[in-house]
Amino acid sequence: MVLQAQEEIIEMKDVFSVKLKRRRFAGQTKGGTLLGITVFKCLNKEENKLTDCAIHLNNLSEDHCQSWFRHLKEILNGFQNRPKSLKVFVNPSSHKKEATHVYYEQVAPLFKLADIKTDVTGTTNILAHTLYGIKHVVTAALHIIMGHIQAVDVCTFSTPSKLLRFGFSAMFGFGARTLALAEKHRWMPSSQRKDFAFIKTLADLRPEECELSFLPLQIPQEDSHENGRKKKEKIKEGSKDQWQKIQGHFLNVSIMAIPCLCSMAPRGLAPNTRLNNGSMALIVVQNTSRTEFIKHLKRYTSVKNQFNFPFVETYTVQEVKVQPRLKSGQDAKENTDLNAASAEGNYPWNIDGDLMKEASEVHVRVHPQLIDLYGVNTDDLESSQATCNCI
Repeated sequence: MVLQAQEEIIEMKDVFSVKLKRRRFAGQTKGGTLLGITVFKCLNKEENKLTDCAIHLNNLSEDHCQSWFRHLKEILNGFQNRPKSLKVFVNPSSHKKEATHVYYEQVAPLFKLADIKTDVTGTTNILAHTLYGIKHVVTAALHIIMGHIQAVDVCTFSTPSKLLRFGFSAMFGFGARTLALAEKHRWMPSSQRKDFAFIKTLADLRPEECELSFLPLQIPQEDSHENGRKKKEKIKEGSKDQWQKIQGHFLNVSIMAIPCLCSMAPRGLAPNTRLNNGSMALIVVQNTSRTEFIKHLKRYTSVKNQFNFPFVETYTVQEVKVQPRLKSGQDAKENTDLNAASAEGNYPWNIDGDLMKEASEVHVRVHPQLIDLYGVNTDDLESSQATCNCI
């Protein structure tokens, strides 16, 4: 019986590294008996998860292998979006202080394999989770190595007199006060600190009185997959300078330019927005009972619509102005430690997981496709299955 050799076609766009394969003795770092060439490619394993695999091409000819090695390297160097060097930010105190270990064990070897020079220096994971559609460090590293570029909308946060910062998402009210309380207890382990702040803020649940002004934006559903230039043109044509206002007591106000996928919200905190369609989701939670508010929060972890409540309003906007109303003296006295910031006139904001305090009106404006990041468009993701039951 004659066995036929199995052929496999490798597309160079999926290859990120090629190395000469040699047999070496223990402790030997150079030279060795040539065995052939090893090609490393990026594989789409399952739902948005990428992995690397090695394909060994056996050949004992030094000249033949060197010729193929040089030719393949020239092809790889021709992919312009692929980085040659990176500045890497690692947060050594995040989660269980395992970020440094994860980087050097899982990410750094891939960068080295792809001949990418790195300079490591020492934030939330929501942006990364949204860009890659999955919480998986190898997938993130391979998207960078392969040069997968995604244009992303960015927001500016400003007062009437100055620019405060750039960001992708913001929360005012419950989400911001939870973060502010957690920041006051930095001595606690990360997971305990977050749980403590969440439970205490929920126990002391109270609304913020403010005025919201926003500029609505109409984006046709079929536009979600159009190219960037057409999107920008249609957004510009559809923009009308007709500001709307709502006043009242709000438990939480969310302003999201990206879907904000995370473990607590598998479908995203703002599942109806996109990475690059030039819009923001304005999600307003009116004052309601603690029981109803908890029901709303639990919906984020499930496949049910978290906005299907009479006290929740959603808008598609391009600009938002948030003007808090300063509390009276009597109201301020009743505030606990949790609300000390707002009692002093400095209201907390949760901007991409970072705490910002501001006393005056905050103007949030989206800038379409302002920045290019390594990642993919997750518009076509299938609904994720919720596994979190922490509420």
